[in-house]
Amino acid sequence: MPPTATRPDGAAPGAALHFRGLEALYASAPINAQFDSRLTIPEEGHARIAFTVDERVHHAAGAAHGTIYFKMLDDAAFYAANSLVTDRFLLTTAFNLHFTKPIRAGRVVAEGRWVSGRRRVFVAEAHLTDEEGDEIGRGTGTFMRSRIALSGLPGYRPESR
Repeated sequence: MPPTATRPDGAAPGAALHFRGLEALYASAPINAQFDSRLTIPEEGHARIAFTVDERVHHAAGAAHGTIYFKMLDDAAFYAANSLVTDRFLLTTAFNLHFTKPIRAGRVVAEGRWVSGRRRVFVAEAHLTDEEGDEIGRGTGTFMRSRIALSGLPGYRPESR
C-alpha cells in the first residue's frame, strides 16, 4: 500500500474469512473458468492473481490480446478494494490502463493495491509482471459500492478453504 494511503477505520474482525469468501467468489464466476488463474488475498487492500498466458488469449499477431490485460488488472484492483468492504459488492466505474510490454506465453502475476477511498468510492491500482519480473501493464480503477449484498451472492462463501 502506498505510504500516503490511509486504511478505512478499523479492519473488520474475521478479515481472513472475508478474504476466503472473495477468493471463492472469484473462482465461482463463469468467466474465470476460461482462464488458468487463481486469486489470493494475502491482506487487506492487496490482491494477487496468478495466471497463464498462452495462444488461447492471443490476437492475430501472436501476443496476448488487450482484453486479458484489462481483465486481470481490473480484477486485481477490484478485489484489493473489495477486501476493505465486507457487506457489499463493488462495481468498476472507471479503469485506465497502460500496456508496457507484449507477452506471448508464460505465467503472469497481477498485483492489486488499494490506494484511497473510505466509504462509497474506492481507488485501486494494479500492475502485471511476467516471469522475468518485467512490468507488462498497469492500471488504475475507481470502484463504487453497489446495492448487491455479498452475502446474497452464491459464490461468496467466507467459510471456504
